[in-house]
Amino acid sequence: MADSRFILPQPNQMQTLSIDEEQTSLDDSRIKHEENVKSLIEFLNKVVNEPVESLIIVDTIQRLGIKSLFREQIKAILQWQYTHFSSLNHGKDNVYEIALWFRLLRQEGYYVPADVFEYFNDKKKGFVMKLKGNIKGMMELYEASQMSIEGEDILDQAEYFSSKCLNALLTCDLDYEQARMIESTLRYPYRKSFARSLAPQSFVNDMPGVYSWMEDLLEVAKRERRIVQSVHQKEIHQINTWWNELRLGEEMKFARDQPLKWYMWSMAILPDPSLSELRIELIKPISLVYIIDDIFDVHGTIDELILFTEVIRRWDNACAEQLPEYMKICFKVLSDITNDFGNIIFMKHGWNPTRFLKQMWANLCNAFLVEFQWNASGKLPKADDYLKNGTITSGAPLVLAHLFFLMGQNIANQSTDSKKEEESLPKAIFLVAKILRLWDDLGCAQDENQNGYDGSYVEYYLREIQGSSNQSAREHVMELISKSWKLLNKECLSPCPSSAPFREDCVNAAKMVSLMYNYEDKHGLELLQDHMKSFTCDHETL
Repeated sequence: MADSRFILPQPNQMQTLSIDEEQTSLDDSRIKHEENVKSLIEFLNKVVNEPVESLIIVDTIQRLGIKSLFREQIKAILQWQYTHFSSLNHGKDNVYEIALWFRLLRQEGYYVPADVFEYFNDKKKGFVMKLKGNIKGMMELYEASQMSIEGEDILDQAEYFSSKCLNALLTCDLDYEQARMIESTLRYPYRKSFARSLAPQSFVNDMPGVYSWMEDLLEVAKRERRIVQSVHQKEIHQINTWWNELRLGEEMKFARDQPLKWYMWSMAILPDPSLSELRIELIKPISLVYIIDDIFDVHGTIDELILFTEVIRRWDNACAEQLPEYMKICFKVLSDITNDFGNIIFMKHGWNPTRFLKQMWANLCNAFLVEFQWNASGKLPKADDYLKNGTITSGAPLVLAHLFFLMGQNIANQSTDSKKEEESLPKAIFLVAKILRLWDDLGCAQDENQNGYDGSYVEYYLREIQGSSNQSAREHVMELISKSWKLLNKECLSPCPSSAPFREDCVNAAKMVSLMYNYEDKHGLELLQDHMKSFTCDHETL
């Protein structure tokens, strides 16, 4: 059903300008923007071998969301940092510098050892107490700890120590800005959330020093944000036109009708402004995942769902004639989109993954059917069995597989065994799916206004583990999410079989999860709404 929370507000009426005046103003603004970008590129080329300032400007660029403008320069700076670290004069007792270096390099895919933090760790007492008063150092240590992989006990200790110190500071008499900085870091670490991008300039006050390049960088970020907003508004218009022409929202009144919300996934996963075509294509499988999920959860009968799953498993047009009308329409749309996808990828990259994508859709529907039958029969699964099936019903493997092929990637195993083919996809895809399923189950779809119910890991865990409380179950889920993030971090370190851009896209998808399913404090998902507005509208128009 329609959700008015995700309708884009209309801008205020602008003062009327003549066409010539408006065009001149736009041209002047564009020229100035290009000059500022060029000037900053030249500056970045000069500071490649600055051991600290270069890291701070890279961090600032990334937090301002303008990485795509300076991708090559960032790559050169971090490559230099990785190559020359042993000879750099980073102060061993400067936890801010060490933690920033560590985090930025790991984010870029470089494996750097966690033992760089040993200096701050007393083997008997843990992290040394002298770090407690260093707010910026503690914040960056906490941020760095989010890059951990399994087995890195020192980073687990760093996370515990820094979070304990920062939480203790929140009980002290801090000014508003200091408290805001700490709360934002603890709730929304850069690696695992997009939420702090709602106010991308707010962290500038947190910077350790004043830099000559900051004003130009903020101006570029402001101008680039307007450009990106314009791009997104055009994409939203295209998506709405496509969605309205499909008429699925009209034909299936029981299903969610939220194309703008679904577009948020594409926008988050593929933030580069130049990737419009990919964003628009990606929303198509995303939308069908939601629609088919609602068919299974809130409308279809058991006989209809069994037949629907069989039709998609066989991809049989003749058999589809036996379906009820709403399912016929859905299957027709699904078939057209899947065939179009295959043709697009064949034209761009020389191979056609249609057979593989059809199998992925069959796997998704079969997993939905398993969930339906569990609930209909009352024979509820064990928590682990539910989670294994639930990673498929999250839709993430299917959507990210579409993106994998759109980006020119191909599976290594070209066997006729669909299971082996699916296993050839990057593991990062399934880790994102697990994170999504677990986060979603913490909220139990509280934002969707659905009548259906498809189970929850928390519920099955409580049934299975006698004596456990709701709080302990939720803590267990958060531990599983943390473990999945560690595995995802490892998958993103070089050498990695999938491309660096695709790894980054998977991380973006995982980061979006905590925003998309941020139920605990804001059940109406106001944070998600604010995030959408920040990328599609000027704040002055809201």
